[in-house]
Amino acid sequence: MPTLLNIQSSPRGNNSISRTLSDDFVTAWRVKHSGGRVILRDLADNTIPYVGVPWIAGIFLPADERSPEMRQALDISDELIAELFAADEILIGTPMYNFTVPANLKAWIDLVVRPRTTHSGPPERRGLVTGKTCKIIIASGGAYDEGLPAAASDYESGYLRRILGFIGVTDVEIILAGGTAAVSFGSTTVEEFVAKYRPAVLAAVG
Repeated sequence: MPTLLNIQSSPRGNNSISRTLSDDFVTAWRVKHSGGRVILRDLADNTIPYVGVPWIAGIFLPADERSPEMRQALDISDELIAELFAADEILIGTPMYNFTVPANLKAWIDLVVRPRTTHSGPPERRGLVTGKTCKIIIASGGAYDEGLPAAASDYESGYLRRILGFIGVTDVEIILAGGTAAVSFGSTTVEEFVAKYRPAVLAAVG
């Protein structure tokens, strides 16, 4: 049976647009894939460390030459990468912070983009995480859809496509849920807002 890796980065819990829409996706995915497995990786729990010197030094050494400090630094990276390889499909639910990815999602990216593990390294730089699809739900205060004046300020969509493609995940679909400021300022409710985007999310399940 297929496996879905569900990566969530918003810290806003039930008030999160990206989480609410992601929940809709997962519910529909479970119906479509009865018996399928869902791996939840919640980045908002603050357990994802930032890359440090032991991690950087360790990735360039054979496993049997790494110090205990290096091995400890690489443990979480190995765990995250194992989840990535185990998945047939990937779902990323994320807000847009300052026109790009939040820090916790960037930390996840830095830990899974590893030479000789998820990409071949130089000179080929060939992605090794192949045969997977990825759906990304991005919630943003403003609207950045193609054709809108602010579209050029969306650095998140292009970056995620590029970095995922770099490791071999090239089948990527992005759903932009822009305008969440209306929820934040009380002009509408979470449910009223997500109702506009739910059809696109459910269609993405296939």
